[in-house]
Amino acid sequence: MFTISSSTFTNTNIISFSFPSCSSSISSSHSQNPIFHTTHFTKPLLLQNRLSISLRKPITTIVFCKSHEASSESEEPSNPEDEWLQKLPDKTKPLYSHSLPCIEAWLKSLGFNQSKDDRALWFVNKGDWHAQLSLDVTDLYIRYLKSGPGNLEKDVERRFSYALSREDIENAVLGGP
Repeated sequence: MFTISSSTFTNTNIISFSFPSCSSSISSSHSQNPIFHTTHFTKPLLLQNRLSISLRKPITTIVFCKSHEASSESEEPSNPEDEWLQKLPDKTKPLYSHSLPCIEAWLKSLGFNQSKDDRALWFVNKGDWHAQLSLDVTDLYIRYLKSGPGNLEKDVERRFSYALSREDIENAVLGGP
């Protein structure tokens, strides 16, 4: 349990919130009820997290607190790719609605490896084909390599618009040459 307190506020307009599930409070040097001015907010104030807010003209300070249950010492740091995979939009959404870290985590989950020299270039080795995938500005390119397993006479390249869904691109790319 912790307490945030201050007795050096110079402004008389203090807003104080206290939540029972958050072990914190804010106190001020004034004993009277604070004056709440709704003109400070241009949009509705949405309190989605546990928080305590102290408003002083002209600065707003927001203090977030975490419950003890959520921050156990025995938790191991999670894999960053796993976090981005959890943030993936629905598989039917166009690829342009995905963030770059989400796309990178998705490609890694499909077995692609990112080039160290060119961060937009990815490689995959499947049992019956090898391919090189490139994230271009407007399209995603995949080149199935004749040097890999299989009987390709030449490299086969396909282009997919980012307007296609992640599911459609995944099915087309993993379908092979």
